[in-house]
Amino acid sequence: MQLSQDKGYKGIGMEGRIATWYARNTANDMAEFRALAQRLAKATPSGSRILEVAPGPGYLAIEIAKRGQYAITGLDISKTFVEIAAANARRASVNVDFQHGNAAAMPFADNTFDLILCRAAFKNFSQPLESLNEMHRALKPQGRAVIIDLRKDASLHDINAYIKEAHIGWMNSLIYRVTFRYLLIPRAYSRQQFAEMASNSRFSGAEIGESGIGFEIELRK
Repeated sequence: MQLSQDKGYKGIGMEGRIATWYARNTANDMAEFRALAQRLAKATPSGSRILEVAPGPGYLAIEIAKRGQYAITGLDISKTFVEIAAANARRASVNVDFQHGNAAAMPFADNTFDLILCRAAFKNFSQPLESLNEMHRALKPQGRAVIIDLRKDASLHDINAYIKEAHIGWMNSLIYRVTFRYLLIPRAYSRQQFAEMASNSRFSGAEIGESGIGFEIELRK
């Protein structure tokens, strides 16, 4: 059954205090954001147009903006996240255009971006195939999309190790364990599931590699 296009996010909405809590705790992953931003910036020519889909508090987009001359846009279904991310960009003195919108119906023209990113959010999209097709439409020819997300077969041992390394305190660690076990892993895709979805999309396929507790997926237009 196809979900309504008005609801781009499965589960509880990331608004208000929930979004603020999430932003505060994911700030503990700043070393990871910086390392990923450095790697992506190294592989992305200066002057490229970059879109991050579901950037949340905007940490990754902001770190990329610090590392090169890029035109960067962020698109998020959460109005609270758009406000938080815009404030974070102002504090960092970088120019990132954070906008409110649905990944399955992006407000961008065809052939706009050189690179599209989506980290830790794709499993929550209520219309994943439509979102992939929108990424394809919005990419320039030869452009690429990179999706990084949890994999369904990530073990609880691996997840506990990941949470331990985050150094987020016992209460938030407990919340994270419950969230991973009962909300995130059930929504995550297996390699086969994502490969089949990518094959059915306009990309017609994907390169899928394992990265820690998740996948790093590259799709080319």
